Formats: sequence, C-alpha cells, structure tokens
Amino acid sequence: MPIIEQSEYDSPAIIHRNRHVSTIYAALFKKFEVPGYTREKLELNDGDFINIDFIINDSKKAVILCHGLEGDSRRTYNNSCASYFEEKGFSVFAWNNRTCGGEMNRLPRLYHHGAVDDLDEVVQFVLKKGFEEVYLIGYSMGGVQLLNYFGWTKIDQRIKAAVSISVPTHIATSAEVLKQGFNRVYLKNFTIDIKKKLKYKAAQFPDFINSDQIDKISSFDEVDQYFTAPLHGFKSKDDYYQRVSPEFSLENITTPVLIINSLDDPFLGERCYPRAIAKNSRYVYLETPKYGGHCAFPLRDSMYSYAEKRAFDFFESL
Repeated sequence: MPIIEQSEYDSPAIIHRNRHVSTIYAALFKKFEVPGYTREKLELNDGDFINIDFIINDSKKAVILCHGLEGDSRRTYNNSCASYFEEKGFSVFAWNNRTCGGEMNRLPRLYHHGAVDDLDEVVQFVLKKGFEEVYLIGYSMGGVQLLNYFGWTKIDQRIKAAVSISVPTHIATSAEVLKQGFNRVYLKNFTIDIKKKLKYKAAQFPDFINSDQIDKISSFDEVDQYFTAPLHGFKSKDDYYQRVSPEFSLENITTPVLIINSLDDPFLGERCYPRAIAKNSRYVYLETPKYGGHCAFPLRDSMYSYAEKRAFDFFESL
C-alpha cells in the first residue's frame, strides 16, 4: 500500500504555509545559478528538434529532468534539482519541450501533456551514453509526461524509477481550479505567454493556426480546444484531457514512481490525489504533504527544496 501517510515536509517556515506565498516565492523570487551545462540539439524522427542541457559526471547513474508548462530546462526548480543530483554524483539531463528553451522549433507542432514520443527520444539519447541506471523527475506538466510515459510504453530495464512533483493527474480538474479566485493570476500569466508563442506560430504556419482565435484566449478552454487538440490529433479539449490525464493509465505502471502533491497546491483539484490507485498499486507511491504549494517545497535551512531531496531518498531506497 504505497501511500505515504506522514510526509517529512509538514513544518516549513510559517510564511511558507500559505500556498500562494510558497508558490510565488519559488517561481519569482528564489534564485539558483544555472549549472554548467553543455547544450546539444537533438534531431527528432519527424524532422523537428529539441534542445537538451546536460552535465556528464564519472557516474553510472543519470537523472532526466522534465520541466513544467511554459517552463524550460533552466527554471529555478530544475537548476536546484540538477545541482543537488550533480553533487550526489549523477549525470544530469534537462530537456526542453518543443518551442521551449529560447529557440522555436521547425514544425507546427507544439508541446503537450501527452508528448511521450519526445520524452522517449530524450530517454534513448541518454541510454545510448551507456548509463546503467536512469531516473526521471518531472515538475507539473513534466510530471504528467513522465507518468504517461511510464503508463503507456514498455520501459527499458535500465530505467529504475521516477518522481512526479506537483502533478495534475486529472487535467480537466486542474484546468477548472485555475479559473477560481487568486488562481486566475497564474492562469493569466500562462495565457499571456501562450498567446505570444501562438502568434509566432501563426506567422510561421498561417494554414495551421487560426490567428483570429488567439486573442479570444482567456483560459485553457480556448487554448486546448482551438490549438492543442487540433494540432496534435485530438478531437476536442475534452478528448485531449481524457486521453492525457495520468489518472487513466497509472494502473499500467510497473516501475516505481513517487507522486508528491501537496494538499495546498493551488493548481490541483481533488482528483489530482490518486489515493485509491496508490493504495492498490505495488509501484505508484503517493505522498501528500500538508504544505508545499506548486513546485515549491522550500526548506528552512537549505537552498535546495524538499522535492529534490525527497526524490534522491526515494531512488536510494529502492
């Protein structure tokens, strides 16, 4: 019964017991130096590309970091996680989804929660370097991608485990929660960035993207109905949400994964805490700290977060 009833992250500083303070602090105010990465452009099977930042250590272990929505390989949560695992002797690979990381991709296709084909190409890139043990860590959307990868595909035996942090396992619920109260601030920021990217894409590919719809975007309803779904082969936003929500594939997972979702995460609805699945699975672990916000989990006496420390401990425990 892999439900972790008592999280060790239950007593952060008082100020960080406010969900919005911890979330905004981690996203805007916390700073962490970008590791000394090497960047390589990975050519994909469909003629597109993605950029991968990496650090090679003299190690048989590697960790792959998957960023969140409108993020990139060099977001603060990725930087601190990469630094922590580098100190532990791991090689680190932080990949950028299509359109992310400072360079626009070639094709009309964007990124989305079910882009496991791109993640698989990253995994194969890492495996070809000869590592004996490979682990994955995903934040928010990146956590969805890795859970779908573990639930939809046959996993190479060299991939030992994964950790998903602040992960919306039920996408429709998360999209609705972001329309409520102060959460609309986060939604507004997302839509501003997504509009800019879609306008760039509409100029590149006017036959694929209806530029008139872009200014009508006010929530993920419009983003996913008019852009994400048709560009990536889904019938509608509802079809997209159903097919890419890990809730519907977690039972297929046969490699250990830990989900860390705080109970105060402003991005998550009740269906983003898959307790019944974790209770009945040998491989899906669920930890639900009382605090932590979204992709935050700040610690009192460390520049690192609880998330990367917990991920390392989970990998070492297996």
